Amino acid sequence: MRIIAVAAIAATVAATGAHAQDGEKLLGIVSIAATEANNMRYISGAEAAAKELGWTVSVVDAAGSADQANSAIQNFVGRGADAVIDMVFPYSSIGAGLRAAADAGIPVVTWGGGLGSTVASTNGSGAPIAAPVIEKMLADLGGTGSILALTYRTGEVCRDRETLLDEQLENHPDITVTKNEVRIPGYFEDGAQYANAWLASHPPGDEKLAIWGCWDDPAIGAIGSLRQQGRTDVMVYGVNGNAQALENIKRGHMTATAWEDSYAEGSDMVKRLDEIIAAGDSWEPKAAEVPAVLVTQDNIDAFLKEHPDAYGN
Repeated sequence: MRIIAVAAIAATVAATGAHAQDGEKLLGIVSIAATEANNMRYISGAEAAAKELGWTVSVVDAAGSADQANSAIQNFVGRGADAVIDMVFPYSSIGAGLRAAADAGIPVVTWGGGLGSTVASTNGSGAPIAAPVIEKMLADLGGTGSILALTYRTGEVCRDRETLLDEQLENHPDITVTKNEVRIPGYFEDGAQYANAWLASHPPGDEKLAIWGCWDDPAIGAIGSLRQQGRTDVMVYGVNGNAQALENIKRGHMTATAWEDSYAEGSDMVKRLDEIIAAGDSWEPKAAEVPAVLVTQDNIDAFLKEHPDAYGN
């Protein structure tokens, strides 16, 4: 059974009256954007594992708001949840929720929120997944050029990816970076708007150009602007490998992405919960990362043969 509360705190509060069925454990999932493709894949993996293990799942879309995430976790505590998954708010942003859960003896795990405070386990950490894409982008630029970086600092995943980009760029002083932070919701529109402004000051032919999204969707928004302007001189990079990104790579509009097996991450995390609960205070916090796969125009066909489900999610 799945219960969904969408976006507003009022919806979250309205969901508090629902409880797990008799004999089932309740898993609360707090998503930063439950309708975003990679979030949806993670939730689907978590739901599949939960069904197998006899858990009821309730999903709250916090719509990019840490305040709503904290309230959602506190409401799950009030509902007697047996565990909570945080997606992908940094543990430092959900302190009130973590305290409430810890006081009630309810473990909180994160997808991309990092290990810290009372977090029991994490996976989907941002920097390791973004590393192969950033390395390819810098290699493709060859040490010179300009990058439009579409960032998002509320989520730990994008924050870590931006930090990794900055660290890698220290070795490339001749590459200029313009940063613009997108919103949730609104990332497609923001990606397109920021790309339009950036393209106006970066005409074709002057230098190598690249657009990088800290996840695929802002970069896909930017692709819309590139296609409208007929610009084929700009390389585009994303992270996560959602179906739209893979389609854009196949059609030649995106240069590369790093495919994250978020379905497996969601499934694996749920399968750890019983062990975490049974261990209680003796549990040692752990990271359990699933490696990313670099997907480019050169290997897209081979990738889709090996991972046919990736194209439909």
